[in-house]
Amino acid sequence: MRSIVRDTATAQEVQRLRAQMAQIQGRKLDAPPLPTHPALAELLPGGGLRPGSSYAIGGSMSLLFGLLAQPSQTGSWCGVVGMPGFGAEAAEKAGVDLSHLVLIPEPGPRWLAVTATIADVLPVVAVRPPSRAKDAEVSRLAARMRERGVVLLVQGPWPQTEAMIDVTDARWSGLGDGYGVLSDRELTVTVTSRRFPVPRSSRMLLPAPDGALAVREQPMAPVVELPMRAVS
Repeated sequence: MRSIVRDTATAQEVQRLRAQMAQIQGRKLDAPPLPTHPALAELLPGGGLRPGSSYAIGGSMSLLFGLLAQPSQTGSWCGVVGMPGFGAEAAEKAGVDLSHLVLIPEPGPRWLAVTATIADVLPVVAVRPPSRAKDAEVSRLAARMRERGVVLLVQGPWPQTEAMIDVTDARWSGLGDGYGVLSDRELTVTVTSRRFPVPRSSRMLLPAPDGALAVREQPMAPVVELPMRAVS
């Protein structure tokens, strides 16, 4: 059944309808985004990770760490499903609070059911699908996420996403001519969304020398020395 709001509907009626829809969905329609690093928040639609939404992200673990860091630091529990190569030490150095992290490295063939179960209790869930899920299963998971207000981060392609986040043009620093230690990696983070007319991109350090995410500072303009004129 479809509800029709006439042009003469009052603001109070609209608010009443919004409240009813919020009760049905189990969350507020205007729920604020989860805390997100400012550099990433500037690129994401709505200024952060929106509860009840899914995001397709690239295979960079550093990118995943950067997305999990702020929510975990502010008390949101995060689950990581199907990523046996997830490095807890590297994640902690990147700012992820391990005391608010649940790891399920090998969920088995029922990975989607495991993800849905985790989404019932944790506000942020990251998963790497080992196989393509059926459309009906994806729709059921999306409905559960909306009901619970869960953010889903999927490494790989995924339908019905709020945005796609990926990194390109990575360049490591710290190595000289056959010597040195890798200190940081400069790369471009690009967010593509149906809400944007064009993708949004920004240059960042991921990881920065301290292991976390940092904004790429613009290099200072070179100082040009002018020839001195002889004083008579």
